[in-house]
Amino acid sequence: MKKSILYLDSVGEENTDAVVEAAAKRAAELGIAHIVVASTSGKTALKMAEAVKGSNIKVIGVSHQYGQKEKGEWEVEAEYKKKLEELGAVITTQSHMFSGIERSITKKFGGYSRLEVIADTLRSLFGKGFKVAIEVAIMAADSGHIPVSDNTEIIAIGGTRQGADVALVLRPAHSNDFFSLQVREIIAMPRAKED
Repeated sequence: MKKSILYLDSVGEENTDAVVEAAAKRAAELGIAHIVVASTSGKTALKMAEAVKGSNIKVIGVSHQYGQKEKGEWEVEAEYKKKLEELGAVITTQSHMFSGIERSITKKFGGYSRLEVIADTLRSLFGKGFKVAIEVAIMAADSGHIPVSDNTEIIAIGGTRQGADVALVLRPAHSNDFFSLQVREIIAMPRAKED
């Protein structure tokens, strides 16, 4: 198989439209039924849902967990949530796979956890958006929003800070089976990474 990769000149939100377009196109080409999108407010997930409107592709937006910024609060904006639901998309959350309780232990007692090593390795080698795409795919699998099997492929989208700058075709896995996850294709990613 011969396929091109969309390489971006920078990281961040300015790449969102190009990444959404490339992901929608590749999902249609491969017959992929699920696209998982990192989306703090719901805005990026909504762009993806609008791009595949009228298809059989299910969009799952994965936001920060409750209390990430302010205790007891979720950062998803009501207007985006409503529009996503109208389009048949889902917006969900749970604890971050590569931090959660591990990060609180590091903050309190010092040291470095194995999960933080995985997260920093992905960030350093491939960029923040790449790490986020893998993380939200696991979160979507663990919350039951995507199927997980040896022959399932999904598209996972992540970004650096805001918006989207990475899209991957993955064989998803649950967190308790992390090493079964496979990155099968890179659809889009920045050439340079944020330090």
